[in-house]
Amino acid sequence: MAASASSGIAEMSASLSGILKEKHCPEHLQILKSFTTALFRSVLFRDAVNESVLSPLLHVLSRLHDQLRDQLHTAVPAQGQDVPSVTLELQLTAECFRAQRNACVQSTGNQSLLRDLGFINVTLKILKYLQTKEDQDVLEPLRCGIQFIGNVAVGNETCKEDIWQLSVPDQLLQLLCVDDEKTVTYASMVVHTCLDEAKVETLALPENIPLALKVMELCRTQPDIDWTVLIAAQHFLKCAALVEAMYTRMQHHDRVTLLELLLAQLREDDSECGVPPAVASFLASSFQSGCSAVLTLATGAVSSNEALTVISLLDVLCEMSSDHAEFMFLQDHPDLLTNTTDLLAQVHAIGKSSKNIFSASQNFSSFSGDTQLSPVVSFKAHLIRLIGNLCHNNNNNQNKMRELDGIPLILDNCNIDSNNPFINQWAIFAIRNLLENNLENQKVVASLEQRGAADYSALRELGFEVEERDGGLLLKTIRKDT
Repeated sequence: MAASASSGIAEMSASLSGILKEKHCPEHLQILKSFTTALFRSVLFRDAVNESVLSPLLHVLSRLHDQLRDQLHTAVPAQGQDVPSVTLELQLTAECFRAQRNACVQSTGNQSLLRDLGFINVTLKILKYLQTKEDQDVLEPLRCGIQFIGNVAVGNETCKEDIWQLSVPDQLLQLLCVDDEKTVTYASMVVHTCLDEAKVETLALPENIPLALKVMELCRTQPDIDWTVLIAAQHFLKCAALVEAMYTRMQHHDRVTLLELLLAQLREDDSECGVPPAVASFLASSFQSGCSAVLTLATGAVSSNEALTVISLLDVLCEMSSDHAEFMFLQDHPDLLTNTTDLLAQVHAIGKSSKNIFSASQNFSSFSGDTQLSPVVSFKAHLIRLIGNLCHNNNNNQNKMRELDGIPLILDNCNIDSNNPFINQWAIFAIRNLLENNLENQKVVASLEQRGAADYSALRELGFEVEERDGGLLLKTIRKDT
């Protein structure tokens, strides 16, 4: 079998050398197809490939490069040049790329040999010509060429480094912009294959950030491409500098996509989500600086995309401050609790002042209609959830809420509200965290006068009561007689 493979290699080397001496014709395409098939079907044949056969293939590819460079840059075919000849050159190029792609499969030796001979450089040069053309005939070689770049990089750090240096940011960015889903998918695969921690950090540089932004845009516009989501989850979200650089330059709809991916990452079962604490700090500051924009929703004066960004930030902060030890420093983030409480007070006051998007409702029959589409559904409930998280086992924040007169505010939101599902449960959760081991807060609840919902009678209606025990107050479930 080994002798047969060597014999086949010698014959192929002679055939490829013959192509260099003749004008390209359909028979040459058949020769290349035979070579591609042999590489795909036979591991022995693939392992026997050496410089004697790859060097002629490189010369064929280089010749095709020169011809395509001239032909594709000519608006009108030159004298004696017809469209079928251009089509044949493209077919030959695609077949060369297929052969290169197949030669790399599970073969580190062939990867390195193809790199040393210069295949990566020539292939990327050809792809530059192809990616600027909208002709359907270029799609096949374009796709195959990108597949080769992906295959030659798999598990080969030297090849990855070459590809990165030669193609970032401009060429990979242009490939991700091609109007062909398969091309974009293969280009995304190349980005994912080449990335590592050091390369991700370079994407935060001003000259490289457009490439990262394009990946995030594709997460939103072409969610079926798994590679872009993997790039974001496995690499981008783990680099605080890149997250901040992207977020700062993004439009609101792409910010929402970034935050949705981050939220999904936080909800993974793994104990370590990999998101750096610096990301949490940046997002907390972003929420504080932009959260007031949501208030103008009551008059319809702000776009839903801007509102969704703020709402998504709140969702992420709620998740980060819940059962994630690495983010509990958010309890001490400057003014986060104060800003959140102030926002809740403003939202609550606006809702009570007139009938608007922040007003409480008990219209559960219409929840599947327009109300469900409102961007602020559950917003007030999540503000209360964040407050509860920030006060959990934190005496300083418990006291700060008392100083902000936040306890009556939370109690005033214990009523069931169809615009804020589960708000009563989050309010009970927040009150529990505010009262736990805090005698002064317990006294505030016990001394509240009748103010509608803003006293502990609201807790009774929900099945809870405040009981004095050992000089303190406990929040407990009311026992019902059966």
